[in-house]
Amino acid sequence: MSTRLYVGNLSFHTTNDSIRNAFEHSGNVTDVHLVSDRDSGQSRGFAFVTMGSPTEATNAISQMNGALLDGRPLRVNVAEERQARGGGGGGGNRGGHRGWLNSDQRAWHAGT
Repeated sequence: MSTRLYVGNLSFHTTNDSIRNAFEHSGNVTDVHLVSDRDSGQSRGFAFVTMGSPTEATNAISQMNGALLDGRPLRVNVAEERQARGGGGGGGNRGGHRGWLNSDQRAWHAGT
């Protein structure tokens, strides 16, 4: 079993420290990552907590799933591996019509 946990339904006021303090009752917390919006910096309402061992992760799930933190019931489960993402974005406008002509334009090009 993985030691990395998904923690959802967090209040926007929850901090890394409050998450760490809550989960330390279940075992050794090695990392807390509170996910925030890259533009506004506001919490997105979920975090990832890494526990010291699989046993501690299991304990944390059983003790913290449904527990209240900052007035909200937590949703805690094993974090899933991140899906592989595709390569970079597409091109953009490189000039020219590239075959994208409406019927009037095709008729005009056919007559020239």
